[in-house]
Amino acid sequence: MNMTEQRKTAEYIISESIKAVLPETAVKTAMEKLPPVEGHIYLAAIGKAAWNMASAAAACLGDRLYEGIVITKYGHSKGNIPRTRIFEAGHPVPDTNTYAATKEALLMTQHLTEKDLVLFLVSGGGSALFESPAINPDELETITKELLSCGASIQEINTIRKHLSKVKGGRFARHCAPAKVFAVVLSDVIGNPLDVIASGPAYPDESTSEQALSIAGKYKLTISEAAKKTLADETPKVLDNVTTEITGSVSQLVQAAAEAAGQKGYSSLILADTVDCEACEAGKMAASIARFYASDSKETAVIFGGETVVHLKGKGLGGRNQELAVAAAEGISGLKNAAVFSIGSDGTDGPTDAAGGYVDGSTKDKLLKKGISIYNVLSENDAYHALKACDGLIKTGPTGTNVNDVTVILIN
Repeated sequence: MNMTEQRKTAEYIISESIKAVLPETAVKTAMEKLPPVEGHIYLAAIGKAAWNMASAAAACLGDRLYEGIVITKYGHSKGNIPRTRIFEAGHPVPDTNTYAATKEALLMTQHLTEKDLVLFLVSGGGSALFESPAINPDELETITKELLSCGASIQEINTIRKHLSKVKGGRFARHCAPAKVFAVVLSDVIGNPLDVIASGPAYPDESTSEQALSIAGKYKLTISEAAKKTLADETPKVLDNVTTEITGSVSQLVQAAAEAAGQKGYSSLILADTVDCEACEAGKMAASIARFYASDSKETAVIFGGETVVHLKGKGLGGRNQELAVAAAEGISGLKNAAVFSIGSDGTDGPTDAAGGYVDGSTKDKLLKKGISIYNVLSENDAYHALKACDGLIKTGPTGTNVNDVTVILIN
């Protein structure tokens, strides 16, 4: 197989793996497990993929859908959905439309009976798009800014936010009781922690009011007596009215990539779906794996997923997947049967129009002939322009989903 055919194989794997985790596909799969319902079915969808998820669910339910609400990011609605009201609101910062839309969702789901069911569709961005402050919104904004400026961890910030919300930390599910809640979660968080995704509106909260008060004291937050009282109000620790289906996760992304590679004749090996390290280090690891398998007589695809990070040192342009690919190019230089590609499932890698990058054994030489040093590229975080120079950018356009990243090492 020559390098052109190898690139075509990579594009096929990318296309098939993304198809498997599109919101529409994920929801249709989850809907097969929807329990029997004697009463009405209500739909509440939150997050950047909320419209896609709700549209698929409504198509599956047909006349069984009694009423629905979608809350998504500005510009993410694609038209009307039967029996469903659609709201667009602020992301990543909640705004007045966020609060107004969430209020409507709470009104829709109050006074339900044990015969009713709430189909709750959750995707990335849900934490900002679904919010009803338990204190004055201006004070909540002030507290959040203080936490961000004083170096609090994301876990500490989420603990405070959950305890100052009417919907986070399991409180939305408790609000829906005695109705049943069937939650379908499109996960964008490594490991699929349900109390973290969208701040867990329908999942028991692991943080405690004691921890929230301790964090407030630790950072000497400026909070009113009313806010202190709210922090002391414990979030739900048990929810017996909720069934959760995780779908469209990075686990499915890497599994789909493995299946697609298999369809092209590769023997597939999935290493992990929780990779969380520097993009450059992941790229070096990918190159080491490629060199290990390079002498193998059979076609092999080694796959891993997760979400790497980039610590900016330079002023270039790129994203974590592009940087991973360029870092791998150094290690596989000269190999005639190896390629590495990495993409973000949402189709946007960093602040660029690329989903990720593709490199093979000839990439380093191509760059050198253009006077481009991989060392300098990585020092300046300028993977985008380097990959553009050697036709290594992968562009899918916005995919409509977001379940982290997948990296594939191909050996012929």
